[in-house]
Amino acid sequence: LGALTAVTGVSGSGKSTLVHDVLYRALEQTLTGEHSAKQHLGERVGAYDTLEGAEALDEVVLVNQEPIGRTPRSNPVTYIKAFDEIRRLFADTPLARERKYTPGTFSFNVAGGRCEKCEGAGYQEVEMLFVADLFLPCEECEGRRFKPAVLDVKVNGRNVVEVLALTVDEAIRFFPREEKLGQALWHVQQVGLGYLRLGQPATTLSGGEAQRIKIARELIASGKSKGRKLYVMDEPTTGLHLDDIRKLVQVLDRLVDAGHTVVLIEHNLDVIALADWVIDLGPDGGEGGGRLVAMGRPEEVAAVEASHTGHWLKPLLDRAPASVPTRDGSRRSATGATPAVRGRARR
Repeated sequence: LGALTAVTGVSGSGKSTLVHDVLYRALEQTLTGEHSAKQHLGERVGAYDTLEGAEALDEVVLVNQEPIGRTPRSNPVTYIKAFDEIRRLFADTPLARERKYTPGTFSFNVAGGRCEKCEGAGYQEVEMLFVADLFLPCEECEGRRFKPAVLDVKVNGRNVVEVLALTVDEAIRFFPREEKLGQALWHVQQVGLGYLRLGQPATTLSGGEAQRIKIARELIASGKSKGRKLYVMDEPTTGLHLDDIRKLVQVLDRLVDAGHTVVLIEHNLDVIALADWVIDLGPDGGEGGGRLVAMGRPEEVAAVEASHTGHWLKPLLDRAPASVPTRDGSRRSATGATPAVRGRARR
């Protein structure tokens, strides 16, 4: 607890079974009792003998790559609840007060200021018989989602549609004095998603982007909640550039430093080398997997000859460090890993 743990092993070694079917579902059932209602869907708790330490946790959170929304109505700014602040800013303008507009007027999810022909969707769905349904721009609002009168209201020269078209990076510069909004957007920027547009439809986000948006929302929530959580993530580094991986590891560090616990299913050796604890399963996949091969700090796992992960981890840990220090004073290698164990206290 209070650490970053990487669960490793070859494909089919039992990582997902251990982390998802046993650990996550057992904790969910123990902490909330909700899991029993899901068993009819086939989500059964995997077999285990004992579960220790659950009393030190308040919640378990699965941060997966499932979409943040199933329709184009969902977008990053609404998911992290930052759109509430933007709508408040528009409602506080002189013109909005004169017209008696409320923050709800600037929402495309409720009646009032939205285009009623498309109900704020900005598109109309055309059902097709033998191919995927088509989404065509609304003829009345031309995809802008709001009534023309609502678009008369501007903040710093932009209407709500133009603000939603800003990227996260642009929005941070556009709202320099809005601390609450800026903090929320900053967390999205820190997980490497500064290029996303605020109103970008959730259906256009990749699985990795959706997962990082969820991590950003958890970071925002962690500043408001006093409870201790265990976060479960499945290969959050998949498809990321090396620089984005560095950013993500720093973000995960902040969750741990705030008193939370992070458990990753991970293959990326740089991330495994930075973990506080490694649980290596295997030694092979399928019938040859499902056993604990090694467990301990990265350098301890690297010393286990039977561990495939340790075999590839050892040269990385032995590599001569570069001159770039980590935040705890150790030195990182050129790839971003550190041969020294991080200085954070382990529990």
